[in-house]
Amino acid sequence: MQIAHIIAAIDLGKTRCRLAVIDPDGRRSYADAGSPGLATADGVDTALAAILPLLAQAGPIDSLGVGVAGAWSVPDAARDLAERLAASTEVPVAVASDVVTAHGGALGGAPGTLLIAGTGAAALGADAAGVRLVDGWGPDVGDLGGGSWIGREGIRAVLRARDGLAEATTLSDAVRAHISPAPDAVAWLAADIPAARQLATVAPLVLDAAAAGDAVATGIAAEATRLLTASAVAASDDPAVVIHGGLTDHAWFRAELERSLTAAGRMTAPAAGDALDGAALLARRTDMPHERFVHRAE
Repeated sequence: MQIAHIIAAIDLGKTRCRLAVIDPDGRRSYADAGSPGLATADGVDTALAAILPLLAQAGPIDSLGVGVAGAWSVPDAARDLAERLAASTEVPVAVASDVVTAHGGALGGAPGTLLIAGTGAAALGADAAGVRLVDGWGPDVGDLGGGSWIGREGIRAVLRARDGLAEATTLSDAVRAHISPAPDAVAWLAADIPAARQLATVAPLVLDAAAAGDAVATGIAAEATRLLTASAVAASDDPAVVIHGGLTDHAWFRAELERSLTAAGRMTAPAAGDALDGAALLARRTDMPHERFVHRAE
């Protein structure tokens, strides 16, 4: 049932904290810096430090839905955050992982799969059997087919070609220009920037080279689409898939991924909304497939 009162929806990521205030007159938006994530030391305190000043700007609210990075892996911290927000705001609060709110927004609270293909990669599916998260393991052991994975494979291909271990690739010139003035990719990755973020900047070079017909890049892109498709299929038996993330801005790669998903019996659909819409749904409803992953407090 839709409730005609003032709902605040939060999307708290590691870079930005976004707030939408939704009332019968429309939607107001606010934004500021994010927090490191609930799984870090003092994760609840840093989340509160990001959220409460934005809520103070927004004025009175009647309920609050929050999606926060890291909540999936630390449910006790998510529950603590819900309780402390409820104590601070004196309104009902729902807290879940930002992957859950992204799924709820993308699919409008319905079953299906959200396939995330950005710097990292994960698939969250909801069907009659329940809710499943596939991958999202981080760049060291997972995020298979995501931007950092594609970039890493591209860098490896360049290094292998340089050392005579594999065939030549047009990626060599593209990567050399991209990392200049660093002398090589190893030195470039030693910079004081997270390696996953650095590697993800190489992914568009790989996809451009694949679209232009480079055999090595084409092989990397094909494996990325296979891995992403496998995650989506494993996440849910429901055929509906919404794909989301920076990689899908690349038209050639998106078309390849959609073709792969279709061949696997999945049907891609446009997103119904975003993570803020999903957080607002958590505040309104308790009947969505993700409910057991939502932490509520009043």
